[in-house]
Amino acid sequence: MNKVVLITGASAGLGEEFAFQLAEQGFSLLLVARRASRLQNIQRQLQLQYPELVIHYLCADLTDNQAPQKIVDYLHAQSLQLVGLINNAGFGQRGLFSEISLQTHLDMLQVNICSLLALTYLVIPTFTQQQSFIVNVASTAAFQAGPNLAVYYASKAFVLSFSEALHEELKERNIQVSALCPGATDTEFAEVAELSDSVLFTLRVMGKQVVVRYSLAHLNKAVVIPGIVNKFGALMAQLIPRAIARKLAYRMQK
Repeated sequence: MNKVVLITGASAGLGEEFAFQLAEQGFSLLLVARRASRLQNIQRQLQLQYPELVIHYLCADLTDNQAPQKIVDYLHAQSLQLVGLINNAGFGQRGLFSEISLQTHLDMLQVNICSLLALTYLVIPTFTQQQSFIVNVASTAAFQAGPNLAVYYASKAFVLSFSEALHEELKERNIQVSALCPGATDTEFAEVAELSDSVLFTLRVMGKQVVVRYSLAHLNKAVVIPGIVNKFGALMAQLIPRAIARKLAYRMQK
């Protein structure tokens, strides 16, 4: 069987960067996202740079609750053996909870929580007996409430708690589980979430290369927070009164 790392949300941002850095480390890949043209372009670039690797791609929309099973069916059909999973797909939407459409909120929960959970559940039995890994992309948002991004922050809190629990549960099966918790990062996220002009994204933004490199260097840690400023922010969110933390978050995202 061909051994691969599966990356969701692989057509841009952190997902794309994970693809290039994992390929550099010698991993064959299965790239999953909605945009076929972007996936094809990334696949071509990777195959040119790393002709010895096998780069698969699959178009799947993770707002569809059948998508995780579709991905696992593809793995079986192509005789692909997983050694790693990067649950990177996710999105947020800035605005008052009551003014964003209900469907957007439900889609966000489907992608950020339900599809991540389902895909993780379905692939765990397929991992090899050798050391394997799961990276669930959370956020420093996971450590507090986030007015103006209420559902996004809540979804990332789930990802963090879920990942920490699995980190302990799966140790004996040689599966490393980590929650990657970046702060503001130079990806499409801010534009899609309409956050580009927020204080959060105009102060200090980390490069995606640094975030991914740090994540891959700390696969054995349950919670991975790249950058001193992000570590400090996550710590302060837990130490200061929650009322103050949420008010600060609201100001940063107004």
